Amino acid sequence: MIPQSFVQDLLARVDIVDVIERYLPLKKSGANYFACCPFHGEKSASFSVSPSKQFYHCFGCGVHGSAIGFLMEYSGLGFVEAVKELANQAGLQVPDDGKPGQNAIDDSTAKLVDAMTEAASFYRDQLKHSPEAIDYLKRRGLSGEVASRFGIGFSPDEWQALQRIFPDYQSKHLAEAGLVIDNDQGRRYDRFRHRIMFPIHDRRGRIIAFGGRVLDGGEPKYLNSPETPLFEKGRELYGLYLAQKAIRDAGFALVVEGYMDVVALAQFGVDNAVATLGTATTPHHINTLLRHTDRIVFCFDGDAAGRRAAWRALENALEALRDDTTLAFLFLPAEHDPDSFVRKEGAEAFRKAAASASPLASVLLLELKERCELDTAEGRARLIHESRPLVTRIGAPMLRLQVIKSIAEAAEMTQTEVELAFGLKPAAAPQRQSFPKPDFKRGQRRTEPFRPQGRRKPPSTIGTLLRLILQHPERATRLPIDLIPDDSAEGRAMIAIIDLVSLGEPVPAGGLGALIERFRDTPHEETLARLGTEQDESEFDESVIEILFEDTLRKLQSDAIAREITELLELSKQGALSTSDRHRLSELLLEKRNLASAGKVADL
Repeated sequence: MIPQSFVQDLLARVDIVDVIERYLPLKKSGANYFACCPFHGEKSASFSVSPSKQFYHCFGCGVHGSAIGFLMEYSGLGFVEAVKELANQAGLQVPDDGKPGQNAIDDSTAKLVDAMTEAASFYRDQLKHSPEAIDYLKRRGLSGEVASRFGIGFSPDEWQALQRIFPDYQSKHLAEAGLVIDNDQGRRYDRFRHRIMFPIHDRRGRIIAFGGRVLDGGEPKYLNSPETPLFEKGRELYGLYLAQKAIRDAGFALVVEGYMDVVALAQFGVDNAVATLGTATTPHHINTLLRHTDRIVFCFDGDAAGRRAAWRALENALEALRDDTTLAFLFLPAEHDPDSFVRKEGAEAFRKAAASASPLASVLLLELKERCELDTAEGRARLIHESRPLVTRIGAPMLRLQVIKSIAEAAEMTQTEVELAFGLKPAAAPQRQSFPKPDFKRGQRRTEPFRPQGRRKPPSTIGTLLRLILQHPERATRLPIDLIPDDSAEGRAMIAIIDLVSLGEPVPAGGLGALIERFRDTPHEETLARLGTEQDESEFDESVIEILFEDTLRKLQSDAIAREITELLELSKQGALSTSDRHRLSELLLEKRNLASAGKVADL
């Protein structure tokens, strides 16, 4: 949607240090800046930001990228959202992609956001003048400070209260935003009436929907905005915009069921809570939270309904599981919900309970075992039957293996038998070994063969050249593409960069970060990022970089000549060398001598 030329120009204009310093305190050390990584818990500063490369990298968890990539990871934004946010910080206007109607779409979205913002302001003002609503919030133990922080308001018990602030009450934008309803007779009225109003923000802080809690015993108890162009309930989490920093500080995200749980926990200093919006936890919710933390704790009411909600969350989380993350479940006593528990026991007791929450695998295994009578063959068979559709969905390979081992033990089967039953391993006859077993004498100890460790293999010629290009992308214009072998990831990445230049596209001027951004979602992205993070090998002394570049080019040319000579000599051995081949071989041998002589002169 966004022209690549604009993305590259944007990255060339911004400084990644300035961008990241808006969110993290950076400390200069040598040529780079460092901080504690915001994406995993740590005490030492292993998060590095390179102003020369315009690239960040954490030596602890491996996360890396450009200024755009940082905004995507830190704020949970999509690519387009991150570009727009960065452009806004730089004072630039993001161009459209030239498609008809693009500006109209943007204008319509802006009108919906404006309508929601005005409605939120109206509801907050109404709360100030409603003793009934204020008394309700006080009885729930909420202070004015926390009500203000969450932007809580009140919708009057009137059919058309919003007409006071929207003179064009019949505007289609009010209906599209979900603020009003048109009945079958064509009469329009406010969707929310006589309710405590909770604004729902997106990850950029814009109000995109509302949740309304009834004051009396009316139904429904909670009423959410409908799905709109701004709001998709399966993708949004109440409180996430305000909780992002607290989640990183606490080291985990707490998922609860309702708005009042989030607000009540915040009242007691537990600020890392979010809530789903009238729907079960979805895989998208989980993936969104895992961008902010590697630990999620689900906390539901202690009653039967809460346990059913927990099980639905568990089922929806299976595909999103990773081996470097933890999902856990906190089950409160049956008489409590998070709101009542934190009020009775206090914030510290709640934090301790969350710290000792049961890991997802333990909850899964316990539930499956409780469903089956494991002292009977039928019960153990049922365990395998019930487990299969759940275990096979687990996205974390190592965790899935651990669960399979536990199920195999409970079912009195082997791991292989369970994997075969789950369809995870095809039944096949054992293959014969292609090598003889060593003949050990009785009493002789079996030892592993000696493997010399040695020093790490130095980078290849193409690897060195690519590292030089990463530091100075403009040198790509001097590379002969016919000399670059395509038998390695580095070679293919180099060819892609040369192709970029040959098509007339300017070499990215925003450092390594811009170059990687240019190849986002291609096979070359990880290759370039991997080389970029190997700082010791990818940084060269500026005083000798031109000499090194020329030497590496000569070596590349020499390697190409050597490969062709080898091919021709092989043809000669087979008696298949033509007259033109012999002439070419003579030329190559002479060229090889001249190249060697040029190298010696250069060394002088």
